[in-house]
Amino acid sequence: MKIKSTKFIGLKVILSKSFKDNRGLFKEDFKKKFFKNRNFVFGCTSVSKKNVLRGLHLQTKKKQSKYVSVLKGAILDVAVDLRKNSKTFGKHYKIVLSDENAKSIFIPAGFAHGFLGLKKENIIYYTNTNYRSQKHEIGLLWNDKNLKIHWPIKKPIISKKDKLNLTFKKYNQIYL
Repeated sequence: MKIKSTKFIGLKVILSKSFKDNRGLFKEDFKKKFFKNRNFVFGCTSVSKKNVLRGLHLQTKKKQSKYVSVLKGAILDVAVDLRKNSKTFGKHYKIVLSDENAKSIFIPAGFAHGFLGLKKENIIYYTNTNYRSQKHEIGLLWNDKNLKIHWPIKKPIISKKDKLNLTFKKYNQIYL
């Protein structure tokens, strides 16, 4: 495994190797030594069909860092920097994560996160540095023009809850 830095302070891409043969696949997904100062306490699995868009989610209190990896399929993963004093505040980072490319991502606390399912079936595993707090969960609209995220889809499958997410402007008015 190798760690690759990005222009976003703290946001890292993890490059693993997949070993495939006639039995299936083996991939090292996570090594604690790369995250010495992180205490991952909560893991989740998400199964999404093609064209399902989840996000952009964050917690306003009890903020979470996330380690995201794809077990099956492929996703377009997007992280939006909402750290007020960051040089990349309001900007986004996107990457395709898949079982084929064996890439994962570490997203530090203070980012909104979402993804789009690119294959027929997508199984995503992520572990977090804080427990989910439903009363502190919010989201940003996936297609907010101010975020300038170019998604490869016009009409994704979105939950009722995510259709009510905040605009970036509204988020700034309420939380900054």
